[in-house]
Amino acid sequence: MMNKEKKKNYITEMTSQFENSKAVMVTHYQGLTMVQLDELRAKMREHGIIFKITKNRITKIALEKTKCKDLSNLFTGPTAVAFGEDAIMSARILSKFAKDNENLKLIGGFMGNEILDQAGVLNVANLPTLDEARANIVGILNASASNLVSILLARSEKMSNLPTENSETQPKE
Repeated sequence: MMNKEKKKNYITEMTSQFENSKAVMVTHYQGLTMVQLDELRAKMREHGIIFKITKNRITKIALEKTKCKDLSNLFTGPTAVAFGEDAIMSARILSKFAKDNENLKLIGGFMGNEILDQAGVLNVANLPTLDEARANIVGILNASASNLVSILLARSEKMSNLPTENSETQPKE
């Protein structure tokens, strides 16, 4: 059991996490072993994401003062939260882990200024990451530039193959 000082520190810490994170994903983890939880935490840490098991009653108190206050109804049962900067990576890691471990349930989240339901979190998981989107754009731009150069070169080759005034293709007199 937590004493008042620990509760106060927990509320302060959680309020700070909810306010300062660009992405918050809420899960239920009932049935996962400690080994599985540690594995998930390690995957999340690789991407700078914090995965924390919560104390629902006092987490709801922390939520009241934050931009994520509408997530309060998700905090029932064994709840854990992922805090991070990249919503896509958080959702992607959690959804992949949930596919392999049926005991992890994605129940909602917060991205930017939007509340996400379960389907919203899964949709976010399927979006390309910022780096993937940049790579796609560069690929498109490179392909367009390559195609343009090919077209220009083809036109210049055709022009260079045109008969000239002194060529043998002109009728002889």
